[in-house]
Amino acid sequence: MTPPPTITELDVSRRDFLRVGGAGVVGLSLGDRAALARGTVPLQHRRAIFILMAGGPSQLDTFDPKPQAPSSIRGPMRGIATRVPGVWLSESLPLLAERADRFALIRSLTHDYAPIHETGQQLLQCGRLMEAGVRFPHFGSIVAKSQPRPGQHNVVLPRRLDQTGTHQHRGQSAGAWGPEWDPVELAAGPHDEPEAVRRGYGNSPFGRLLLHARQLIERGTSCVTVNLFDSLHDQLTWDCHGDPGCGPGTVCDYRDSLCPQFDKALSGLLDDLQRRGLIDDTLVVATGEFGRTPRLNDHGGRDHWPGCWSALVAGGGITGGAVLGASDDTASQPIDRPVTPPEITATLLGWFGIDGRGCEVAIGKRAEALIPADPLRELWG
Repeated sequence: MTPPPTITELDVSRRDFLRVGGAGVVGLSLGDRAALARGTVPLQHRRAIFILMAGGPSQLDTFDPKPQAPSSIRGPMRGIATRVPGVWLSESLPLLAERADRFALIRSLTHDYAPIHETGQQLLQCGRLMEAGVRFPHFGSIVAKSQPRPGQHNVVLPRRLDQTGTHQHRGQSAGAWGPEWDPVELAAGPHDEPEAVRRGYGNSPFGRLLLHARQLIERGTSCVTVNLFDSLHDQLTWDCHGDPGCGPGTVCDYRDSLCPQFDKALSGLLDDLQRRGLIDDTLVVATGEFGRTPRLNDHGGRDHWPGCWSALVAGGGITGGAVLGASDDTASQPIDRPVTPPEITATLLGWFGIDGRGCEVAIGKRAEALIPADPLRELWG
């Protein structure tokens, strides 16, 4: 059986969608690879779990609380100290606070494009927005196409995004490469595990999704994208407008429901990966497509805000306890080391030794880098 083409063997019939230049896509220098992993994990053993907190969680009520801000900004929750001196999380995340020395935080994500879900979803997962009708591939599709060995390398749980507000591209397909390189959807839940393992993740949809993700990477899947919500329609999600017509959740729902479930599930995943010896092999990223407005609205919620938000990064030999970037006193804009969503995409690809700048996108008569950003090497110290 003929093996699938690598990313450097692209089909010309796709109108020169990509042109490989320079060192090629699988072509980070040895120095760059070392900067992306302090250990010696071979590229073929590396895995990634991308946890998309679809809906856009509030930075103030999760990873970047502002305890000294007025109540109209800080909201109903207080901040709590973590295991890392000087680093605080929302009181809704006590288990993660106990594990803060095992992950890094990014507190300066930002973009200035349209404040809609689909914009951030494309930027995070594809590294750029669709242009001239061209839809660009999900990072897992790029990884899958670069893999020299057969197997299932790009999975989305439980299914690809749908009903997120508009009909724009949501970044969870292979785009112009065609459906054969789309992520594989696995709606079924995790396989049998001992009850003690299941309890570690919590009895919630979040817990079941992250347990399933661990099972997949343990069995050899390279990239698992977890949609904590695959639809934002008519349900409680991170999209906390406090408005039944466009997002019924409020910040109090974060406190009472969403954050406790997320806290238990992600803490359980980090513990399980460490216990099984998979934490150094697996890069874990958890973030949403934007943040929320610094000021509470009249419904006890917060609205879309791409000006500043946060991410959590763990595993892969990153420097635990680190904080990259900083926001101002109201978490409304970065004041140190602004990070763009394509830098997240570049970091995920870089973990697999893939240089997104080494592959060109043909848009009309001009050529641009597929991923117009560099990996966040600072996460590795």
